[in-house]
Amino acid sequence: MDKLYLGSHVNMGAPDYYLGTVKAALDMGENCFMFYTGAPQNTIRKPTNLLKIDEGRALLKNSGLDESKIVIHAPYIVNLGNVTNSKTRELAISFLKEELKRVNAFHVKTLVLHPGSHVGAGIDAGIQGIIDGLNEVLKDDQSDVKIALETMAGKGSEIGAKFEELAKIINGVIKKDRVGVCLDTCHISDAGYDLSNLNKLLDEFDRVIGLDKLLVIHINDSINSRGAHKDRHANIGVGLIGFNVLVNFVHHPRLVEIPKILETPWINEKPPYAEEIKMLKSKQFDANWAYKF
Repeated sequence: MDKLYLGSHVNMGAPDYYLGTVKAALDMGENCFMFYTGAPQNTIRKPTNLLKIDEGRALLKNSGLDESKIVIHAPYIVNLGNVTNSKTRELAISFLKEELKRVNAFHVKTLVLHPGSHVGAGIDAGIQGIIDGLNEVLKDDQSDVKIALETMAGKGSEIGAKFEELAKIINGVIKKDRVGVCLDTCHISDAGYDLSNLNKLLDEFDRVIGLDKLLVIHINDSINSRGAHKDRHANIGVGLIGFNVLVNFVHHPRLVEIPKILETPWINEKPPYAEEIKMLKSKQFDANWAYKF
């Protein structure tokens, strides 16, 4: 296979900000990566002119990385599906409008977003809230940034645990060319999907949503068995999805152009991504790799 876009979630922080993010990704042997423009738990953001974007982009260019494969993730607390709390909803819409501007400032083309939770209002009301919210967010935005709705595990009142729910959202968005999907292997397994026959799974995704809408893949193992609806990531090859299944996702020819991002747990306060990426690239599992930490 000529192309393999494989990376991880990489932190961005002072003093080097985006330049430091790019350096860290390169040090771990990555040719794509995902980051947050600020803390994932809140909406506090620094002005983009302080984030060393030009320096980071220059390093990307000098290293030969494809800038179109870089991904930004929106914070977890953004919830367009909450139609019962007007303040929460207004915050989500206003933040996402500004976040699209920040994503554009980084020259990144994909923003991953958790669809949201209906918090008791019901799945149909939540889906309509997400549709209306996305239409409001995208209405006046003139960038070409795409929002990738992430597949969810289905815990609590989460929306997006079924392909059909994401398809309904996409079908309701006016600017359909601006929305797609981020498929998370842990999430869909916890949601009940069988990952062991990838071609069958991709056929189902293509039938319900369309493979042309698949923009990002999160490569994570799962602590839980299929259908647990719990969303607890495990390191590569030590969870219940298994190494060979995840290798199939990484190397599958139908997914060749899609950036694949690891979000596995740190070990002894250190990111494990360099070792996990080596194993996934080589298709060889090292049973003792975690003891290196």
